[in-house]
Amino acid sequence: MIDPDGYRPNVGIVLMRPDGRVFWARRVRRDGWQFPQGGMNTDETPVEAMYRELREETGLLPEHVEVLGATPGWLRYRLPQRAIRRNERQVCIGQKQVWFLLRLVGDETHLRLDLTDSPEFDHWRWVDFWYPLEHVVMFKRSVYDRALRHLAPVARRLAGTHAVPMPHLPELRNEGPTRFRSRSRTGRKPDDGRGTAKN
Repeated sequence: MIDPDGYRPNVGIVLMRPDGRVFWARRVRRDGWQFPQGGMNTDETPVEAMYRELREETGLLPEHVEVLGATPGWLRYRLPQRAIRRNERQVCIGQKQVWFLLRLVGDETHLRLDLTDSPEFDHWRWVDFWYPLEHVVMFKRSVYDRALRHLAPVARRLAGTHAVPMPHLPELRNEGPTRFRSRSRTGRKPDDGRGTAKN
């Protein structure tokens, strides 16, 4: 499903622990990390698509999470030219997304990356709230910035200002190159491990 402007409807998921750290996963067969996300089916609402993608990509069920908030309307990003398939009937130039902030209320043992025949991720860890802005692929940084800035006040009310501090970077208004600091804002390294988290 692609809209007349060439954008595919999509949902993004920021899964957060009560301490403010967020779920960060590595794509299968690629050296790229991102939040869970996925396209919407024509008969789905954003909430329905979010729960389906959550199950497919993380193994979690609705009872394992609490929805804390969502971005209003669509946030868009364009694909790089090399990723646009121009030989298809409908050309997709990017994604338009609704982002959801979820709190993990179930146990981490419920996280499963292998529930489908074609898993999206092969590894995961917990990272500081703003860490993804410095480490996601460049063409998604602007939409991550807008999504996290919108969801941060809700996350801060749960986890506190130490866990979710105010962002130290100017708002990204385009998808051009931007210099980022190489460490997370709290100075902590991401948790490592597959299926377990180091504190």
